[in-house]
Amino acid sequence: MAVQATTVEVDGRRVRLTNLDKVLYPTAEFTKAQVIGYYAAIAATMVPHLNGRPLTFTRWPNGTDGDSFFEKNRPSHAPDWLDSMEGPGGVYSSTIDHPAGLVWAGNQAALEVHAPLALGADLDTPMTVAFDLDPGAPADIVDCADVALWLREVLDSIGLAGFPKTSGSKGMQVYVPLNTPATYDQSSGFALAVGQLLAKQHPDRVLVEMNKDQRKGKVFVDWSQNSRAKTTISVYSLRARPRPTISTPLGWDEVERLAADRDATAFAFEPDDVIARVGANGDLFADVLILEQRLPHT
Repeated sequence: MAVQATTVEVDGRRVRLTNLDKVLYPTAEFTKAQVIGYYAAIAATMVPHLNGRPLTFTRWPNGTDGDSFFEKNRPSHAPDWLDSMEGPGGVYSSTIDHPAGLVWAGNQAALEVHAPLALGADLDTPMTVAFDLDPGAPADIVDCADVALWLREVLDSIGLAGFPKTSGSKGMQVYVPLNTPATYDQSSGFALAVGQLLAKQHPDRVLVEMNKDQRKGKVFVDWSQNSRAKTTISVYSLRARPRPTISTPLGWDEVERLAADRDATAFAFEPDDVIARVGANGDLFADVLILEQRLPHT
């Protein structure tokens, strides 16, 4: 059977699209065309967070009910205009510096886009400290909101600003922009120290140990994401969940409301929600790219 295909032009670059009617999120009946449409619509906001970074894609060619695989290397069939750069582990990964790159990735059923915390030009220098708040059932994103607010208190006490976002899956993340010289030993050490402080203050709610058997009903502050070898889910990326939820920036007022109302469902954002939020509020994560901060004692 012939593959139905069409070619579109995105700001002067041609992208071949195939199988647009294929359903990639069966529970939501959300098609590849809708995935591509979302990435095309969010590209102007999302691309600055990807530009200059070697990316890892999680591809689901048969939808979220099928098998998936990580794609770290730039594939040989990628268009000539899609650049690559050396990433962690010496692989040469795709990088996206243009909206056409996101459209192309959507056509590859690359539902998730993961990026390192450093630029490809200097992988040894993290631009951000990431606090990945991972709830152990029955804890959920509401519990993560509690922990995020406690984390904000710690950051405030040492003069650092943090920016929260949903993971698009179960939890939440708080990014502390640096954009100044730092090492991963410093960023991971800082994240661990703050996590240990929160665990000491709230031992029944927070832990930093990686043993999954201990996580029931608690929020794991995953400090280990601050590593040259790791990538994290990009802001505005889709997630391969039953529904097309998205890693979405939040205002701290929203985190406070989530903690007060205890309604986790209100913070599962899908494409139309995210496009509307950006239209109303702009990019709530914009300062992560430009705000210069220094870790204590660095």
